[in-house]
Amino acid sequence: MMFCPVFTPQVSGRAGGVYTWEEVQSHCNRNDQWLVIDRKVYNITQWAKRHPGGIRVISHYAGEDATEAFTAFHPDLKFVRKFLKPLLIGELAATEPSQDRNKNATITQDFHTLRAKAEREGLFQARPLFFCLHLGHILLLEALAWLIIWIWGTSWTLTFLSAVMLATAQLQAGWLQHDFGHLSVFKKSSWNHVLHKFAIGHLKGASANWWNHRHYQHHAKPNIFSKDPDVNMLHVFVVGATQPVEYGIKKIKYMPYHYQHQYFFLVGPPLLIPVYFHIQIIRTMISRHDWVDLAWSLSYYLRYLCCSVPMYGLFGSVVLLSFVRFLESNWFVWVTQMNHLPMNIDHDKHQDWLSMQLHATCNIEQSPFNDWFSGHLNFQIEHHLFPTMPRHNYHVVAPQVRALCEKHGVPYQVKTMWRGLADVFMSLKNSGDLWLDAYLHK
Repeated sequence: MMFCPVFTPQVSGRAGGVYTWEEVQSHCNRNDQWLVIDRKVYNITQWAKRHPGGIRVISHYAGEDATEAFTAFHPDLKFVRKFLKPLLIGELAATEPSQDRNKNATITQDFHTLRAKAEREGLFQARPLFFCLHLGHILLLEALAWLIIWIWGTSWTLTFLSAVMLATAQLQAGWLQHDFGHLSVFKKSSWNHVLHKFAIGHLKGASANWWNHRHYQHHAKPNIFSKDPDVNMLHVFVVGATQPVEYGIKKIKYMPYHYQHQYFFLVGPPLLIPVYFHIQIIRTMISRHDWVDLAWSLSYYLRYLCCSVPMYGLFGSVVLLSFVRFLESNWFVWVTQMNHLPMNIDHDKHQDWLSMQLHATCNIEQSPFNDWFSGHLNFQIEHHLFPTMPRHNYHVVAPQVRALCEKHGVPYQVKTMWRGLADVFMSLKNSGDLWLDAYLHK
C-alpha cells in the first residue's frame, strides 16, 4: 500500500502557496493528490482521472517529486506544461531540498546532465528508415507464411512452418508497437498514437489504451509491489526476496510455491498471452467502452479469418491462431522476464530515477541476433532510463550510462542471453525456497 505520513497541513492548495516536503507527502491518497515537478507543487486530484496515460501511473507519484518521471515520459515538455498550469498551487519553500526522501541529489543532477548531452547529440531523433524496414520485414514474414499455405498446401510440416513465421511476425510487431507506444518514432505524439493503434490493433489484435495504462505503470515504478502490474502474480507466484517471506510468515499458500520454478513452465510462458492477456484486453475494452481500440482489434481478426478460413475452416483457424499465440507467448515471457524477474523486487523505497531503474533492470549482451530477438530490449537499462529514445540509439548511450553508474557505485549488470534465461528459473527457485523456510519456521 502507498505510505502517507500522518500530517495535518496548515494550508490546503492556495494559489501561490509555499510548502514543505512534509506537507506535499501528506497529499497522497485517492481523493487528495499533490506532486512536485521542478520544485513547483501541483494538485493533480481531478486531473489524474483524465490523464492520457491512465490514473494509476500519475497517482503512483502522488506526494513525491515526479520531475524525472515527467521528463522521461513526455518528449514535448513545452506542450505538456500547458496542462500543468491550471494545476499549479505553489512551490517548495526555499529551505526545502529539490529531492524528497531517499533520492540522491548528486545522482539526479549527473543524470540530468547525461540526458541533456544525449539530447544535444541527437540520440532522441529517430531514423525513419530503421522503422520502415522493421515494419517491412513484419509484413513480409506474414505474407510468406500465408503464401506457403496457399501455394503448397496445409500439410503438418508447412502448417508448423507457417505458424512459426506468423508467431515471429507477431513478436516483431509487438516490439514495433512498443516503439510507437513510447512515442519514440515521430516528433509529433499524435502520429505515434495513430501508428500505435495500427501496430497493436491491426497487426496484433490488442488494445493501445490497455497497453499504455499497464505498461507505463511498469516504467514509472518497475518491480515495485502494488505499483508495477508486471509483478502482480495473482498469488500464482511469489517473487523477489520480500514477498515470499511475507507470504510465508502469514501462512499464505495459494500454490506450492517451493515448486513454482517447475510449474512456471506450464502456467507462465504458455498462457500469459493466449489466456490472461487475451481475457484482460477484451474485458478492458468493453468495460471502458473503448470502441476505437475494439474496432482496430476486430480488424486484425477479420483479416486473419479471411486468410485462414478458406484453408483450415473456422475451427482449424482458431486452433492455428491458438498455437501461434502459444509460440508468441513463450518468446515474449522469457525475453521480458530475463531483464526484470531476477532483479530486486520490493515495496517502494522512493529512490531517484537512476537508482530505481538500475535496481529493477539488467542488460543482455549486444549482438545482431540479440537485438532483433528482443526488439533491442536487451538494452533494458537504457530503455528504462530513456523510454522515449529510439531503440537504435541505445547502444550509443549505453557506455555513458555505464560510466555514470560506476561513478556512483550503482550496479550495472550485463548478462549473456543464456545466463539471463537461466536466472529467471533460479530466481523463482530462490523465492520459493524463501517462502518455504518462512512458512515452516517463522
